[in-house]
Order: sequence, then structure tokens, then C-alpha cells
Amino acid sequence: MYEDTVTKADLLLRIKILQDKVDGYESGDRYLRIREQSSRARAADARTIRKLEKELAESRAETIHVRELWFGTCLDVIKECDQKILEMARKVKAMEKEVAEANARAEKEYRARLDKTSELYEVKTELENEKEKSAELQIRLNKDHTNSSKSSSTDQNHAKIHNSRESSGKKPGGQLGHEHHPRRLQEPTATVDIPAPEEYLDTTRYKPTGKVRSKQLIIACITAEVIEYRTPEFRDLKTGQRVHAAFPGGVVDDVNYDGTVKALAYMLNNECNVSIGKTRRFLSESSHGKIDISDGMICNLSRQFSRKTQEERDELFEKLRNAPVMHTDFTFGRVNGTTGAVIITATPDGTVLYQARKQKGDEGVKGSPLENYEGTVVSDHESALIKHGKRHQECLIHINRYMKSSMENEPGRTWSREMSRWITKSIEYWNRINEGKAEHDLSESMKLIAEYDRIMEKAREEYEYEPPSRYYREGYNTYKRMYEERERYVLFLLDPSVPPSNNLAERSGRRYKRKNLQVMAFRSEKGRGYYCDGLSVLESMKAKKENLYDGISARFNR
Repeated sequence: MYEDTVTKADLLLRIKILQDKVDGYESGDRYLRIREQSSRARAADARTIRKLEKELAESRAETIHVRELWFGTCLDVIKECDQKILEMARKVKAMEKEVAEANARAEKEYRARLDKTSELYEVKTELENEKEKSAELQIRLNKDHTNSSKSSSTDQNHAKIHNSRESSGKKPGGQLGHEHHPRRLQEPTATVDIPAPEEYLDTTRYKPTGKVRSKQLIIACITAEVIEYRTPEFRDLKTGQRVHAAFPGGVVDDVNYDGTVKALAYMLNNECNVSIGKTRRFLSESSHGKIDISDGMICNLSRQFSRKTQEERDELFEKLRNAPVMHTDFTFGRVNGTTGAVIITATPDGTVLYQARKQKGDEGVKGSPLENYEGTVVSDHESALIKHGKRHQECLIHINRYMKSSMENEPGRTWSREMSRWITKSIEYWNRINEGKAEHDLSESMKLIAEYDRIMEKAREEYEYEPPSRYYREGYNTYKRMYEERERYVLFLLDPSVPPSNNLAERSGRRYKRKNLQVMAFRSEKGRGYYCDGLSVLESMKAKKENLYDGISARFNR
């Protein structure tokens, strides 16, 4: 109730106020008061505006004054700056001049130093090249059969080739307590009785023992046994032709020589490497002129022997082709002013075949047992040889020579010395197995192969750290082959039937080398081929322990 009363009173008051305003507007008093108030407000605003305009004018004047002062100051600063800029420009110009002069001097000195450096570099480069050339020449001078693939026959007056035997320090000959090996007694062709001296016939002092002491004196002589065939001759009365009985085969000329004479001459010329002239002179003088054959006949013996042993060489060819392991190599010699090659194929049982070729390489392999061969090849890394066969074993004796060359010419590398020791140890292990002193142990072989891999890895690190010299790359080339073709160098450790070296073919090649040194140069390819054919048969006869003289005689008498 109270709230409603208050509200009504307030409303009445508001209504009263509003009524008074309406009354004022209706009477006009309200408008007069508003106009008066408005006039007073406009007058106050006018006074305020005038005051503000005055203050604005003063402020503008002050601003202009300050601006003039600021412009004056700025002009002074700019003037001062311009002077400093001019002064700095002069200094900069002077400094630029000095810098240009200094740069010119530096450029001149740089050019001079560059010229000197280039000259020094050229001198050092030339010196280094000369050092390397000198080293290369020294390497060539030091290269021989001990540290390269050169054969010992190419080194004149070389030192003694030492084998694995050690000197015992004993005197040569039979030692004290050694059983005496007397010379074999021969069947005597004549006997000479020596009478006892008179003093030994005194029975009061000497008594016969019943034994007869004898000593033999063997006399060598060459005699000619001449068989003369005779037959009566007849003349045909109708035709006038002279006829007679047929002579035995081989008896064609007035004087003929059988296989014994031919064998003796052939052995002297081809086996003993005696010249044709000396062979003829020896036969004539030793037989007191009864055997006096011509040089042409001696020269023709090689061709005759080659033709009579063709089937035998064909058997050697097939035997070599079917062998499980084959040694092969090329050797060289002079023929009619050029260099000719000989391919040698051999097996461990002593079978050897020599074949003359005009050159080595693929053309030299054609027609040899190595062509289309399916077994294991042992060689010294001749590119034409390693193309044939299913498996290959490199000659470690050659590799050991290359290791010695690397040790001499690359003293800073250690892998070659370790590889040389590895080769020696591995070959000794193989020898013990093949001599029956040890059995093949696969675990031991794998240890040696693991050591081989370690040495190869060490070689790779050494050559990566310090590349090989431009003038000596044999050590590096050998490492590359051994690293990339590992199986060809460790095959003998996995298969003891494969030898670790190609010495068999190397030794066989010396026979041809000795003959080539004796003749200096063969006169024709045919003559060289005939000699190689005969040499193959002779080596086969030696392997069979056949008497050479009897064997050659029998072949000539076929």
C-alpha cells in the first residue's frame, strides 16, 4: 500500500512539472528565457573564440619564429656538413689514390709472386718428373728374373740361383761311414792276365788265397759296322733294261745310314744342342772318317723324326686334353729375323707338348690342347691362357717375384712383405700335404684364405691413402688382380691336386731357350716346328725312363 502511494505522488509531481512547462511554452515566457540564455551563451562563446584566436595567432607567430630559427640552424648545420663533406671527399679522393697506388703495387707484387710460384711449380714438377723417370729407369735396371716375369736366360752373368737347400758345411762327396757305391762292372770283351811277381811265388813266405783280383778299363770307341747288300744284275734282251733283285727297305742310295747313325746325330744336334757343323765333325773324327754325313742330312733329321712320330704326338695331344690339371705357358725365340712364340702344355706326370706359333695370344692357343680344354689350368696370368679351362690357378712363384719388386720400389707399403710371407707359408703347407707329411685340413686352408683376405684389405687401404706412382704401377696392378680374382690365387688350398706354381711349364720352356741360344735364330718356321715336335717326343721318352738312343733309333727305323 505504501509503495503504491509513493508512486502516485511521484507521478503527480511529474505531471505538475510537465504542466508548468506546457504553460510556459503556451505563454511565451519559456521562449524568452531560452533566447536570453542563448544570447548569453553566444556572447560567452564569442569571447572564448576571440581569446582562442588571439592565442592561435600568438602561437603561429611563435611557430614561424621558431621555424625561422630552426631553418637558420639547419642552414648552418648543412653548410657545416657540406664543408665537412667536401673535406672528407678530398680525403677520400686522396685515400682512393693511395689505395689505387697500393693496389697497383700489390697487383704487381702478386703478379711477380704468381710468376715466381708458377716458375717454382714448373721447376718442382719437372724435378718430380725427373725423379720419377730416374726411379723408373732404376726400376728397369733392377728388374731381373728374381723380381719380375723375366726368365733367367735373359740376364747375362746373373748370380747363382739359390734353391731351398741349405748348406751342411760338409765336404762334397761321400761322407765317413757312407756305404760305397762302386761303378757297375761290365761284361769284358777281352781279358789280360798279369803274372804274379817272382817274390810272391816264394811259398815259404806267401800262400795263394785262391781268389783272383780284377779291375776293368772301359774304352769308348765309335766303329762303323757296314753291311753291303749284293745282287746280280741282268739285262732284258728285248728292252735292254737292266734289272736286279729288290734291296731291303731304306736301302736306296749307294751309301745309306740306318737309325743308329741318325739317332746319334739327332741327339747331338737336338738333345745336346751341338751345332750341325760340330756334330758332323765329331762323328767323322770319332769314327776315323767312316761316318761322314753331310750338313744337309743332319739338318733334315728333324723333319724325318717329326714325320715318323706324328701318331705319338697325337696321343700326347689327347692325353693332355683329357688331363684334370694342365700347366701352360708361352716362350719366345728368334726365327728368320722376327720373334716367334712356342706354346707349352704339360701335365704333372711328365707329358709335355711343344707347338711353334708365329705369335702368342689367341692365335697361339688355336690348335693346342688348351683350346676347348675343360679342366684346371695353371698359368702365369697370360690373358689368352686364362680364357680356357673351367678353373684357374695363378703361379704364386711369379706373384712372389712381383712382391719382391714392390718391396724394392715401394718401401713405404707393408702388404707386399706380408703377402710374400703368406705365399711361402701356403706353399710349404701344400708341399707337406703332397709329400704325405700332413693331411688336407679344410679349417687350416680357410685360415690361410682369411689371412689372404686381410692382406688384400690392407693393400686396398694403403693404396687409397697413397696412390701408386705414375712410373711404377706393377705392385698396384698385381693387387687389383689378386683382389678382384681371389679364387685364382687360393684354389690350391681348397684342392691339393692343383699345384700352386707353374714351374713345370717354366722348366719345360728352358729346353727350347737353350736350343734358341745355341742356334741364335731358327732359319724357318718349319725348322722350328720340327724341332718342337721332336722335343715333345724326347720329353715323353724321358718321363717313361726310356733309353733315348735306342728309342730314337727305333723311331728312325720305322
